[in-house]
Amino acid sequence: RAALAAERKFFLSHPAYRHMADRMGTPHLQKTLNQQLTNHIRESLPALRSKLQSQLLSLEKEVEEYKNFRPDDPTRKTKALLQMVQQFGVDFEKRIEGSGDQVDTLELSGGARINRIFHERFPFELVKMEFDEKDLRREISYAIKNIHGVRTGLFTPDMAFEAIVKKQIVKLKEPSLKCVDLVVSELATVIKKCAEKLSSYPRLREETERIVTTYIREREGRTKDQILLLIDIEQSYINTNHEDFIGFANCYYTEQLVTCAQQRSTQLNKKRAIPNQVIRRGWLTINNI
Repeated sequence: RAALAAERKFFLSHPAYRHMADRMGTPHLQKTLNQQLTNHIRESLPALRSKLQSQLLSLEKEVEEYKNFRPDDPTRKTKALLQMVQQFGVDFEKRIEGSGDQVDTLELSGGARINRIFHERFPFELVKMEFDEKDLRREISYAIKNIHGVRTGLFTPDMAFEAIVKKQIVKLKEPSLKCVDLVVSELATVIKKCAEKLSSYPRLREETERIVTTYIREREGRTKDQILLLIDIEQSYINTNHEDFIGFANCYYTEQLVTCAQQRSTQLNKKRAIPNQVIRRGWLTINNI
């Protein structure tokens, strides 16, 4: 009390503070701080109340969920197992279809790599199947002579043509089977990536990888058998009447070969005629390719 009285007397007697002595001193400071605290509580309380109510509802819901929880309940274990396996399937599909939530911006993976195998790697392997024209002509010559035997033939025998063509068709086996191996390898990588979420359950992860990998290996064998079957089908029957086949199936005499070739070339040029190519300086424009 003595200190407050001395403080009051000081402000009332001091010429600099005399005119505002009622707003000076410890009592006024207490009143101002109380008002600030009250205002702060009034502003913060509604949001705090709403947050607490939300947390309370969440906790009550969780309590209700675990009220009858039994750790050894087999139904809960089965449900958890099914959920994890289902999530594995969803992740696998997303990585193949390209609809994942997290997009990798550093490298290709999953379906994108398989797409590149089909549209870049496989055509590249086909392009690498080069052949020496000189050797091919020599093989054709030997095939024709061996089929004629002691006779001197006038026309090219079909058997010689088929023997050479079948030899070229067989070359498709290696790149086709290699394409299957590349796709299967990428699928195995996708399986390992998707199984990472099961790392908390090593036995489940190992068994899941084993089952899915075994399934893919079975399909790999069927796929390769199907590819070999398709190549065998192409070897069994050479369709020279197909519209994409440039041959002389209807020409029977040597003099008619040139005429047939010219007619065939003219027909192809009519089909593939390219109207008006426009090339401008500075910018290159080619229409209707």
